[in-house]
Amino acid sequence: MMKTLLSLLALLIAPALALAQEQAPVIQQETLEIGTSTNEIAITSDFSGADLTVFGAINDADPILLSKGGYDIVVILEGPKAEADVRRKERVFGIWINRQTISFEHVPRSYSISSTRPLEDVTSPQELNSGGIGVTHLRISPVGYFGDASDVATFREAMLRLNAADGLYDTEDDGVKFVSNSLFRASLRLPVNIPEGTHTVQAYLFKEGRQISTQNLPLNVVKTGLEAQLTTAAHEYPLFYGLGAVFIALFSGWFASVVFRKN
Repeated sequence: MMKTLLSLLALLIAPALALAQEQAPVIQQETLEIGTSTNEIAITSDFSGADLTVFGAINDADPILLSKGGYDIVVILEGPKAEADVRRKERVFGIWINRQTISFEHVPRSYSISSTRPLEDVTSPQELNSGGIGVTHLRISPVGYFGDASDVATFREAMLRLNAADGLYDTEDDGVKFVSNSLFRASLRLPVNIPEGTHTVQAYLFKEGRQISTQNLPLNVVKTGLEAQLTTAAHEYPLFYGLGAVFIALFSGWFASVVFRKN
C-alpha cells in the first residue's frame, strides 16, 4: 500500500518539476570579442613607432551594470618572450665592472597595456598577480639563482625600469574607451624599437572586479626593405656581413680624410 502511494505521489510531482525546470531562467555569461586595425606591422628603415587600435564588444552585457560602469576592459600587447640578464656594476679601483648578474626567464621583450581606469581600481592585486596583468605583476622568475630574495626584487625592478625608459614597456590607465553601450576601443603604443616576431593582443573583461572573459589575437611584426635584407645578411652570412661592415668603415674614414684634408 505504501509503495503504491509513493508511486502515485511521484507521478503527480514529476510534471510540476519538469515545468519548473523549463521556466527557470537561463543565466548567460558575458563574453568578449575583439579585432585589430591590422594583423601585421611592417618595420622599415624610417619606422618611428605606431599606434595599434583594438576594437571590441561585450556580448550579453547587463544594461544596468553598463550604465553604472560595472564593466572594465584591459587590453595588452605582449611581445615575444626571452631570457634577460640584469647586471649590477660597481666601481673598483676607479673602473666600473660587472659584479653581479641575475638572469630572468619568460621576459616579454615589449609590453604595452591600456585599461578603462587604473589597474588598482579595476580589481585586486591578487587577481592581477594571478593573471600576470600589468607591468609590476608580470610572472618573471630568476634562472638558477639561490641568493638573497631581496636582490631578486631589486634586479627585477631595475629590469622593468630600464625597459620602461627604453619605451618597450608602456602603460595607459585610460587608453580604453567605450564608444557605445557595449562597444569599446583601445589604443596601444608600438615603440620605435619594437622587437620582430609574433606578438599577442590580449583582452580581459572584468565584471565588478572579477575577471570573467578573455580573448587573444596574434600580431606579426616583420622587417621589410633594407632592414630585412640587412637582418638576413647578418644572420645567414655573418662573415661577409662583418667584412662588408669593416670595408664600409675603412672607406668612410678614408673618404672623410680626403674631403677634409687641409691644403
